[in-house]
Amino acid sequence: MAELEGRVLGLDLGDVRIGVAISDPERRLAVPLGTVHTGAPADLKAVAALVRDHDVTAVVVGLPLRMSGETGTRAVHAKGFADALGSVLDVPVILQDERLSTVEADRALKDAGAGGRARRGAVDRSAAAIILQAWLDGQPRG
Repeated sequence: MAELEGRVLGLDLGDVRIGVAISDPERRLAVPLGTVHTGAPADLKAVAALVRDHDVTAVVVGLPLRMSGETGTRAVHAKGFADALGSVLDVPVILQDERLSTVEADRALKDAGAGGRARRGAVDRSAAAIILQAWLDGQPRG
């Protein structure tokens, strides 16, 4: 079980980039942090460095289930990445349903006036923040 406090890292897995978000130490608010390029083992090493550098106590990985709730190829990939990450980290790695997070992030950025090229990387970071915030909001408060 994850600790009840400390920063949490949120990840949105994409084909080219992994969007990264981080919480405050009290686990109330998720904010976009950046992106990591995909490709093993460099992506695992980059996430491990972020965990170390930001004193992260848990990692939440977006699980892209189908709208029906079934597991597709992308969800299988996310589970495999989470397992691989768990084998190199000393903190819990948690899967979080992420259905529509990228659509929600893209719509919010479009509404804010972000252009196409600038929006691509921002969508990944914003989707990670949406995934992480959903997990934070679902946690019990003491």
